[in-house]
Amino acid sequence: MSAVLSVSTEPSRAAGSGASEQEFNFGAGDFERVRSLIYERAGISLHAGKQAMVYSRLSRRLRETSHRSFSAYLQWLERATGASADQEWQEFINCLTTNLTSFFREEHHFHALATELAAHTGSSLRVWCNAASTGEEPYTIAMTVAESLRAGVSAKIVASDIDTNVLATAARGVYPIDSRGLAADRQRRHFLRGKGDNSGFMRVKPELAKLIEFRSHNLMDTRWSLGDPFDIVFCRNVMIYFDGPTQRSVLERIHGTMKPKSLLFVGHSENFTESKDLFRLRGKTIYERV
Repeated sequence: MSAVLSVSTEPSRAAGSGASEQEFNFGAGDFERVRSLIYERAGISLHAGKQAMVYSRLSRRLRETSHRSFSAYLQWLERATGASADQEWQEFINCLTTNLTSFFREEHHFHALATELAAHTGSSLRVWCNAASTGEEPYTIAMTVAESLRAGVSAKIVASDIDTNVLATAARGVYPIDSRGLAADRQRRHFLRGKGDNSGFMRVKPELAKLIEFRSHNLMDTRWSLGDPFDIVFCRNVMIYFDGPTQRSVLERIHGTMKPKSLLFVGHSENFTESKDLFRLRGKTIYERV
């Protein structure tokens, strides 16, 4: 889950101090309010060292909404109602989520996925890619499905994210030619190279794109409408942003969306061995639903 950070500053108005002054007022109380709101809305636990990140990312929302302090912006956000409020809450969440991804990231997962797909005996396959970000992960899953699943099996990949901006990028399916993690043969097989003004870019081929349904999804929602149970779930590098109780709650809900003995792929730093009643370890950062 990437962002380039820059803190907006202006010269200090305190003569001779040698310091710089922030563009907007942002105190400890403001930071605690942001921590509370993003936890309530998205389950994300911001630790105390994230003040600069929060200031940098939310400053643009203050500019867009013409607020001169974080206190005023947050008060307005909490009191706002209607469609405009819903939109601003989404922008608030978008600013504070991180999107770091690439094609075939943690490549061992896709070798394991290919093996699992080759052995799949059902007439259909359903995969959920949670935290799809800008789309490299779900398209990697789709490439692996296209290359490994036997002919005649209908496949559907549901790709979700809480950040609507990155989902829009994912749905376009357009990437730089030099994107990391993508071998030349796969690029030729699964992408169309841009020409003229689009030179230097590539677009996912329609036959690959049609495997994926992109949708906005917040893991903190109390009701999940994801359709039939999944054979495979990718939820990588998401739980690291949650505290223990939130992790457990989300794991229970994910468990409820999966078929018995289906697989859950998680991030390299995530470990759920304490939830043995839900999942048993099957391989390197791969769990099987109990």
